[in-house]
Parts: sequence; C-alpha cells; structure tokens
Amino acid sequence: MLSQTSRYALRAAYCIAHLREESPIQAREVARMTHIPANYLHKILHDLVRHGILESSRGVGGGFRLKRPKERITLRELIDPFEDTQERTGCPFGNLHCGAGNPCPVHDQWAEILTRYEGFLGNTTLADLAEKPSWDYSEEAVRAS
Repeated sequence: MLSQTSRYALRAAYCIAHLREESPIQAREVARMTHIPANYLHKILHDLVRHGILESSRGVGGGFRLKRPKERITLRELIDPFEDTQERTGCPFGNLHCGAGNPCPVHDQWAEILTRYEGFLGNTTLADLAEKPSWDYSEEAVRAS
C-alpha cells in the first residue's frame, strides 16, 4: 500500500524520533542505521524539511531533527509528500466514478478498509511509534519479517 519512498521516509523519521529528539543526527548516520541508500535518503530528508516535518542545520554538529514534537507528527504527514492520494484511496478496479451510484464489486468493503487505514494514518503519531521497544530497522531485518 505504500511506495518504497514512503516506507523509507517512515523508517528514517522513526530512527530520528527514536534516537534523537533535541540534537541533529547526520543523514549518513541515519542511512547507515536504516540501510537506506544515502543519496535516496538525502532527497527524502530534504522533502521532509520542505514539508515542515524536519529541520536541517549545516556545519559541525549539523544534521536533521524533528521540527515539531513527535506527538504532533502523524504518519499521514510523513507519507503524503511521497504518495498520490488518489492512488491510495482510489477504486481497486480503477473505476474513476466508483461510488454509491456506480459501485464496483468491492466498493463497500474497500470503503470500510480505507476509512480504517486513513484513520490509522491520521491518528498515529511518531510518538506512538517511538514508544514501542527499539525496532531493528535494518534492511535485512525488514526483509526477514
């Protein structure tokens, strides 16, 4: 349901929220810990800066950190810069006019799933994730699960 870029954004933000609340963390450290390709991660982090989720600082002691408290950053905010909302919420049959007047075969069930999914994204914060026990976000561990 999520693009690779969104999954990387979630993983990177989790890492930053879990490890460093106040002081910046360098992108290369996040890349090393999360096994996200460094060049790809840099683009993601800068997109998150542009969207007001992270802030960056240059120089010695510079890096990235959360711009707002993790309690005020939802998963939806993290993935929206990288996802096409229409694709995420559209009809699985590709029916552009799917609705009560012209439902696809799974319209009612799909609408229920989307309501729960969108609720999860909008109501779950980075703080909710960071409260969980430390998670092994290495590529090897992610693939193995």
